[in-house]
Amino acid sequence: MAGSESSSKMRTKMAFIALLFALFSTGSCSSQVPLVMWSSEGYTLPQLVSPAAGHIISNVQLMAYLNSALGSAPHNMLLFLQDKLSKDDFTRYGGVFGNKQDSVFPNLESALQSSSSPLVLPALSWLGASAVPSLLQEKLGVSPLSVDPDTLEHLRFNASENTLLVINLPYSSGAYLSCQDVLRNNDEVIGKVLSIMKAQSVPYTAIYTGLKPSRVIEEPSLIVQSSMSRSLLQAVVDEVKPPLMFNSTRGPCIMLWAQNLNVSFSDKEWIDLGPSTFASGGSVSMSGSFCNETNSQLVLDYGSSVSPYNPFRLIFSMSQRRYPVSARNWFTLDTVQLVFNTLTATYNGSHGIYAPAEYSFHCQNVNNFRNALLVPRAQNATQWRILFTDFQIQGFSILNGTTDFSYASDCAGFFTPGIWMGLITSLLMLLILTYGLHMIMQLRSMDRFDDPKGPSISVPQSE
Repeated sequence: MAGSESSSKMRTKMAFIALLFALFSTGSCSSQVPLVMWSSEGYTLPQLVSPAAGHIISNVQLMAYLNSALGSAPHNMLLFLQDKLSKDDFTRYGGVFGNKQDSVFPNLESALQSSSSPLVLPALSWLGASAVPSLLQEKLGVSPLSVDPDTLEHLRFNASENTLLVINLPYSSGAYLSCQDVLRNNDEVIGKVLSIMKAQSVPYTAIYTGLKPSRVIEEPSLIVQSSMSRSLLQAVVDEVKPPLMFNSTRGPCIMLWAQNLNVSFSDKEWIDLGPSTFASGGSVSMSGSFCNETNSQLVLDYGSSVSPYNPFRLIFSMSQRRYPVSARNWFTLDTVQLVFNTLTATYNGSHGIYAPAEYSFHCQNVNNFRNALLVPRAQNATQWRILFTDFQIQGFSILNGTTDFSYASDCAGFFTPGIWMGLITSLLMLLILTYGLHMIMQLRSMDRFDDPKGPSISVPQSE
């Protein structure tokens, strides 16, 4: 009995070690993402020939893998789709160097260990990874349903019917959350979803992959390799999405850009609205936006894409007026409104978000909870947390035909804490130097000396 238990533990450990070895052994790091597939206990995926090290799985090959794997696997499909994922995330945060207690994937490890035959594709083509939802939809013949763990608890499934559930996972290190913490939170979501499926005794097949790689390294060309014995791999900078622009009948009048538009309700996980806002073919609508000489309003309508807060809208209201003291027009971001379900949370931004009317406004972090630039107006607004990263907006004086912002007025003041510390330290050192020079200048040398050839100096002393 003890021997069989020891053998079972050894097999489960070797399953995850094989996963990490497969991810670590691929030598090329071009535009590719890993894909991990497993099934619930009691179900076995067909044994497939593992791809050769360094081989990138194409879209056609992935379809062949899925056709073979789904032939005998449960058709209740769980697709954990992360915004970004690379094999480096496993090797860096998976505890592969003996520090298993620091691994951020305990639930994923447990799921792979409980599965008898997990499928690991370490290098999947970027385009192939983005086509996984459509491939599964074509194979299963059902439309994908985007859910979160809270919504999943209220659903009931039929093991005989095909189901495609998509659980979107973020990948944003932001200013207040590290990449390691984001991956750990995603692993907790995976564990919670699998626990719900197990509690309902529903067999499932799960896939964990990413839409695009989190780390991309460009491979040198063959010409460079032939002329040089050694070469360095240069990191490719992610393509910067163009700003969102609202056009009126007179031309462009409002521009908005941000690296992340994160919102969170009651300290739940962050929801990043950036991909659906700035990506080409995003699901956001600007219906209801307007602009004129004195007021402009940008309405971002996400419809039912922000579950369970449907419908969901984000509204930026701006105005401009002339200030005689500065002899120029200034614009302010008066309010930011979150419209969810039938409620509205309003935040005042006019005290910290302002700029000359012909400029744009930029700030690295705009939030409502730390050094807040957005101040809640009502009690229900305190339930939301807002974090806009690398935020830039312009509501007036946009030239026709332009695609770039005007000169940006930044929220960071000129005299930052670092500058003040440097000035005070320099002033203190200058005062010490001045005092030292003053003391040196006060030194006086003797003006009378004893002459050995003459009479000795006598100093009369009175009683």
